Amino acid sequence: MSANVLNEVVTSSEQVAAEPVGAGRRRRRRLSGWHFVLLPIAILFLIPFAQMVLASFSPAKELVGFPPPFIPSHLTVDGYVKLFSQTDILLWLGNTVIVSLAAIVSNIVLCSLAGYGFARLKFAGRNFGFLMILATIMIPTQLLMIPTYILFSKLGLLNGLGAAIVPWLATAFGIFLMRQFFLALPAELEEAGAIDGCNRWQIFFRIVLPLARPALATLAIFTLLGAWNDLVWPLIAINNQHAFTLQLGIANFQGAHLTDWSLVMAGNVVATMPLILFFLFAQRQFIATMTFSGLKG
Repeated sequence: MSANVLNEVVTSSEQVAAEPVGAGRRRRRRLSGWHFVLLPIAILFLIPFAQMVLASFSPAKELVGFPPPFIPSHLTVDGYVKLFSQTDILLWLGNTVIVSLAAIVSNIVLCSLAGYGFARLKFAGRNFGFLMILATIMIPTQLLMIPTYILFSKLGLLNGLGAAIVPWLATAFGIFLMRQFFLALPAELEEAGAIDGCNRWQIFFRIVLPLARPALATLAIFTLLGAWNDLVWPLIAINNQHAFTLQLGIANFQGAHLTDWSLVMAGNVVATMPLILFFLFAQRQFIATMTFSGLKG
């Protein structure tokens, strides 16, 4: 069985290598009826983002009117000047990058190990333990705020980046995602590695994990979105301005009686652009990984 899989991988690789360079581009340029359906939907989703960008370049006086104009009378960068000169936006951006990278790395490592254990290893209470982990997804986050705050207070993790990092070290959704992906992998690949003398760790790191790149890319995207946009928990656990994340810092721009909307919109643009760039990059990697993973059907 392993020889057939290897032959299939080699054959598919040779077909991709023999394909003309411009063939993929020509296929992508072909229009279909779905393009006429998806294009209006894409424009509909693009309108709020375009309005946010235009509002960040609008004069402050125009943004307090109702309804605010979609296209400003003239463009100004006053909001960005205030953002980078009067706030600690770069510090908050750095804190958010640290929290997000720590969350992505820890989820990839811990969730893949846990998912593989629940998918392939046989031990007492495996199904019950997985159901208990899965059941935590159904618990509303609001019910966990107070006990989590008390726990973090006793551990001395409040008012620091640790308070934002620790809750994202591993997630029940990540374990569930990786387990389902590992269950879909052919067990014959691991059996072939065991016949060649690989132990369980070598099978996981040399055979299973490289094939799991699509699931790992998906997990990284979801983890980044969650950690980057997290507001409720940092709002409760972090009072130190030097440990603010982007979302927490931008939330403080809105006052009870007066809000500088040009500053808020400029901050939202700065907070959103890294996510868009990462998603475009990760989407390309995800498609390439699906193409060259060697799995068919």
